[in-house]
Amino acid sequence: MYQDSKAGINVALLAIPQGMAYALIAGLPLHFGLLASGVSALVGGIFGGGKFITLGPTNATAVLLLGVFLQLKMVSTNGEVTHSALLVLPSILVCTGIWLILASFFRISFLIKFISRTVITGYITAASFLIIINQMDNVFGLQDPLPLGTNFFESIFFIIKAFHSFSISSLLLSIITLFFFLILKKQFNNLPNIAISLILGSFIGQFLIFQDYKVLCLKPFSVNIFPLSGPDFSMFVIHWQVILQSSFAIALLCLIEGLSIGKSLASRNGKRIQSDRESFSFGIANLSCGFFSGMPASGSLTRSSLNVNSGAKSGFSNIFTGFLVLLGYFFLGEAVQWIPVSVLSTLVVIIGFSLIKKNQLVTAIKSSRSDALTFVVTFTLGLVFSLQIAIFVGVVTSLFLFLKKVAEPEMTEHGYNADGELTYIVSKTKSSQPEVSIVHVEGELFFAAADLFYEQIRRVGENRNIKVLVLKLLNAHHLDATSVLALEELLDYYKEKKCHVLLCEVRKDAIKILKNSGVLSRINRKNIFPHIRSNPTLSTAKAIKRAKYLLSHHEAKVTIYSNEKRGK
Repeated sequence: MYQDSKAGINVALLAIPQGMAYALIAGLPLHFGLLASGVSALVGGIFGGGKFITLGPTNATAVLLLGVFLQLKMVSTNGEVTHSALLVLPSILVCTGIWLILASFFRISFLIKFISRTVITGYITAASFLIIINQMDNVFGLQDPLPLGTNFFESIFFIIKAFHSFSISSLLLSIITLFFFLILKKQFNNLPNIAISLILGSFIGQFLIFQDYKVLCLKPFSVNIFPLSGPDFSMFVIHWQVILQSSFAIALLCLIEGLSIGKSLASRNGKRIQSDRESFSFGIANLSCGFFSGMPASGSLTRSSLNVNSGAKSGFSNIFTGFLVLLGYFFLGEAVQWIPVSVLSTLVVIIGFSLIKKNQLVTAIKSSRSDALTFVVTFTLGLVFSLQIAIFVGVVTSLFLFLKKVAEPEMTEHGYNADGELTYIVSKTKSSQPEVSIVHVEGELFFAAADLFYEQIRRVGENRNIKVLVLKLLNAHHLDATSVLALEELLDYYKEKKCHVLLCEVRKDAIKILKNSGVLSRINRKNIFPHIRSNPTLSTAKAIKRAKYLLSHHEAKVTIYSNEKRGK
């Protein structure tokens, strides 16, 4: 209990300023961020699986929400959302919660593992750029009215155009706040530096006000004992397409972001999380935020890491965090008017920069061409168009490249040269000597790969004097009706060429599929050699012995095919 309470206090001191910062990013009143931080942490502690995921608003969800309001033209020129946006928000949150609960009930959260982590890297990097640029007017205290940019580059243009109207006091406060944060981070990294920097910057701001400098401060908010809200049916009818689209994007982001954070922290501690249970807690948290004036909530990396590193033992730490943040909401209504806007915006920019991870960028760009393409597509679309489009197109690109990769196995041919050494075979001319070909069939043999499997195995016998073809199926996975039909066509093709086809290292699940499909009954049982776990090489040895028997009156040439790109 002591460790959980200690962790809860540490996380609450971080969650309170972060909650206000994320509300500022989304253009919402500050109390929306505080209530979302408190309610989601409380609900997550109750329904979640433990200490590894602390729920609350995040940079990614806040920027995505701002993009939705911009799409609906519900953001005023001062960066704050209109009253219509506050009416649409509960519908978005409720729909997000429903998507997440459905994902939990139907146990489809595991599908997230098929989406490349590069999508999130590209998305979060684009979001960090947007966060930073959207706070520049407050950091510099620009006096000229600043039009809302439709994308990152347009926003830069407007800021440069209005830069001459910057405020010395705002710029000075931003520099001092940054200085405080960097000193604290270097000397006292274990302290809640965001909260301390916010307090110190606010003191300096009040000192400048006392010296007759013009300093813009946050607006106080009225505290409601029961801050209830709910979906507005008329607004849902008008904007249902955007609401459903954006809520699905937020739900998808919650699953990818939240589950990956939880899995990472749990694995470091030798534990595992229950993905479906966590998805359910995400859904209930967003539903609760929809009815208690909150904003989208997901797994927060900073708060989750701090919770674990502070020694939390159970989910009670999240419950305690939620309680303290909600307590802060009731006491900070009037106090926020002492916080200069430039101070909070500077801390938002610092949070934005912290999201740009050099190591992750290098990994995403240099690991493989498919990862680099996925990153560039997601990142570029996020800057040029919107984050909703970026995450959808990024996911589709990731899945397309994944399917392309698993559906295109590469095979190379090996054989024995004159010196008896196993080497590559370049020439594929027909030999007068009978041949035995051994093909390692590796990878996914589901319907998308069936045609390519058929073509590659068929080409093995083109212009060749192959008399026995041995297919090693140990590493061939997920056979289905399409791939079985392709195999049956291959058997017919090689039968016409008077070539025997042997299947070796056949796993039990593959044999079951062949038996159920009726293909097994049409194959000579002497030509099938099941995989034996206790003696993995015995199946292949038996197949080679069978090949020798079939060619007992001939001396055969042996060639071996394998997947050259395996493991890349």
